[in-house]
Amino acid sequence: MNNYVLIFIIVAYLAFLFLIAFWAEKNSKSKWVNNPYIYVLSLAVYCSAWTYYGSVGIASQSGISFLTIYLGPVMSLPLWILVMRKVIRISKQHKISSIADFISLRYGNNRFLGALVAIICVFAIVPYISLQLKAISETFEIITDDTSYVSTSALDDSTFYISVLLAVFIAFFGTQATDASQRRKGIMTAVAVESVLKLAFFLIVGIYITFYLFDGTTDIYQQASTLENFKKITSFNGLESGFNWLFTILLSFFAIFLLPRQFHVSVVENERERYLKKAIWLFPLYLLLFNVFVIFIAWAGNLTLVDNTVNHDYYTLLLPLYHDNLVLAILVFLGGFSAVISMVVVSTLALSTMVSNNLIIPYGFLDKFIKGNPEKNANYIKNIRRISIFTLIIVAYFFYVNFSYELSLFSIGLIAFAIIAQLAPSFFIGLFWNRGSAKGAVIGMVTGILVVIYTLILPFVVNVLTGSNTLVDEGLLGIKMLKPYELFGISFLSPEAHAFFWSILLNTFGYLTFSLSSKGNYRERNYAEMFVNSNNYANLQEGAFVWKGEAYVSDIRNVLNRFLGEERTERALNIFNVKYGVSKREEMADARLINFSEKLLTGSIGSASARILIGSVAKEEPVSLLEVLKILEESKETITINKALKEKSEELTELTEQLKTANSELLIQDRLKDEFLDTIAHELKTPITSIKAASEVLTEEDDMPKELKDRFLDNIVTDSDRLARLVHNIMDLEKLSNGRQELVVQINEINETIQKAISGIEHIAQTKGVEVIHQRGLSIYVSYDEDRMLQVLTNLLSNALKFIAPTTGNILIIAKEKQDIVEIAIEDNGKGIPKEDMNYIFDKFYQSKHQNIKKPIGSGLGLAISKKIIEGHQGKIWIDKKYKKGARFVFTIPK
Repeated sequence: MNNYVLIFIIVAYLAFLFLIAFWAEKNSKSKWVNNPYIYVLSLAVYCSAWTYYGSVGIASQSGISFLTIYLGPVMSLPLWILVMRKVIRISKQHKISSIADFISLRYGNNRFLGALVAIICVFAIVPYISLQLKAISETFEIITDDTSYVSTSALDDSTFYISVLLAVFIAFFGTQATDASQRRKGIMTAVAVESVLKLAFFLIVGIYITFYLFDGTTDIYQQASTLENFKKITSFNGLESGFNWLFTILLSFFAIFLLPRQFHVSVVENERERYLKKAIWLFPLYLLLFNVFVIFIAWAGNLTLVDNTVNHDYYTLLLPLYHDNLVLAILVFLGGFSAVISMVVVSTLALSTMVSNNLIIPYGFLDKFIKGNPEKNANYIKNIRRISIFTLIIVAYFFYVNFSYELSLFSIGLIAFAIIAQLAPSFFIGLFWNRGSAKGAVIGMVTGILVVIYTLILPFVVNVLTGSNTLVDEGLLGIKMLKPYELFGISFLSPEAHAFFWSILLNTFGYLTFSLSSKGNYRERNYAEMFVNSNNYANLQEGAFVWKGEAYVSDIRNVLNRFLGEERTERALNIFNVKYGVSKREEMADARLINFSEKLLTGSIGSASARILIGSVAKEEPVSLLEVLKILEESKETITINKALKEKSEELTELTEQLKTANSELLIQDRLKDEFLDTIAHELKTPITSIKAASEVLTEEDDMPKELKDRFLDNIVTDSDRLARLVHNIMDLEKLSNGRQELVVQINEINETIQKAISGIEHIAQTKGVEVIHQRGLSIYVSYDEDRMLQVLTNLLSNALKFIAPTTGNILIIAKEKQDIVEIAIEDNGKGIPKEDMNYIFDKFYQSKHQNIKKPIGSGLGLAISKKIIEGHQGKIWIDKKYKKGARFVFTIPK
């Protein structure tokens, strides 16, 4: 393929990514940019060119050992809920922008420790970036079939220009804000898109090789079983191999937490903690999909490409080219290019932040910042990061040109992992052990790095420079126990696993020993307490920051003005004053303002530099360990008391609500009783008045006609009956309520009883033009007091007649057998029961206000009596709340 055509495709692809990043920055609040899937896909920056190409190379020569690089992350992800959530909370509270700042802050904002971590990261990752450039260079050469592609001059090398384009991309989107803790939505969205593309292209070539070039997985396996090295690449190879697996898995386990690019995407770019729940299952799924076809591609390459000069790392690219499938080869190239770009972009961004915040600014530019204005300081910070980005990319390029030809993608990757693993003891133990000190962290890291250099890097460098393997074969000064690859006689481990074992062992030993033997200063113990005891972190970190000295608010304001500007500074200080109830006229600063101010500056210049700048205007006094412990204990006690008070307050609030509800119900009941008494008085008064009036007329009029006299006598009888019924109902309810009712239980046919009840109200129903329908089925015989049951049915039917409209109303009665009960339902098409009535409808003093007449009639005793009668029969009665066409009363009685 023509060089220029491929270069044009590369430039077009970079332009496509640039547009995606630009769109994401402009639409940073869009749901397409802010979602857990972007977060999870950005984690896939872990899958670099090593994954895309190197895994196949390892699988072709060493079998399934390539899986160790992915088993570590998969095993670590369930711990993210415990570890990563803690790290994210701490980082957000303190505006942490890199792993160097995180570790530095844990050990008291130690400037030297932050610089050491930054140097270790640069030392590990720059060769790792060169690995990515190596992959671009070699795959470009393969696809263009141009062996003269890599020139001795950088200006003639396309990889150099690609590196510069990547540096421009990172500098443009990664340095728009001085606060490095701010999220880069554009870069992360572009990385997420690349993660989708590289996986898709890898799966396409895997399917092509497995199911098109071969007849499926079984066919590849059967043909691969004839290879000479088949047994080697498909077996575990004993206990010694098991130790290599173990240490390589541990390397990748640490890497997923500690690699600068992984810390950046998982911690700094995390927008919501709940995204972790999605990550712990979706990211392992991504890794699984990426590795489904690796072993089959490796076997296919061993079967097809028998030339020993072929680089096994690039089987995914060579196989399509071998079968003249240029389109698929270009897709594979773009997939690998995507893997390279995402790794280089995020790694360089993370490293440039560390270089500026932990090396350049604290060791050379603080004086300039103190004298500068906000605009000048912002430009200083941005330019430092831009220069750092270009420097890192160029250094990585020259490392690739001069050194990387001697090593495979797998070897360079494992060397980077072994170096970065030296942060593990200080990082992990420091999260859960408050005795860890800065001195122990420094000594542990330095010891570990020296061991890695001696056991892994020095032999390679000596061999490249001298062409001799004497150091490896004979050991330092001819001492065999000091052989770099067989230190102290351990000879069964791979060089990378061997270096990791000794370095992490001595690193951890040095960290623990010097942490136990030396007491850290008050700042170290202060931050240790906040990091370790983070159950109630938001409260603890604000109340437990220990500081003693003298500082003026005006001096701190001046320092903040130089970085944030007057407007942002005043807004931040106003928030502080409101939050803590501090007067704006307060002249002296306390520990809370010192802590608050350091946090404001951390994102821009790093935690160590922020401490130095605030310290330059604050006269800090040493705090004894006893004072630190006393303050921390007081803080813990305060938090405990506040928690108890909060719980008690919540209990009181709940109790208050319950009392309010009970009081409201009592008021309602009291009002109902008053209304009931008014109603009873009215009901009693009306027939008595009528009887009295009729009697007086009959007494006074001796010559009254007989017809008129009979009418008055009929009225007296009717009102007497009404009065008797009312008294009877009151007495009846009293008996029922006190359990003194006497039921005459006999076997009756329920449908016949229903029909008797209908006959009793039939005249009223006909008068109103209401149709009463009784759906009779089979005869149902049940034991009950028929007089009482008639009373219930009559009450329910009379109640229905009150609520339905004349002429259009109808009432339906159904009786059904259900297992050991009989269910009777009475439903109508009236106004229905309002929601506010449903909870009180069976109360003995309650009358609905929604009858079809202006004033409620009756005493409100009918339903209450009905309920007592049904309960006396061991049954239940209720309103069907789901019935929407009117009202539906249902009651049951046992057979």
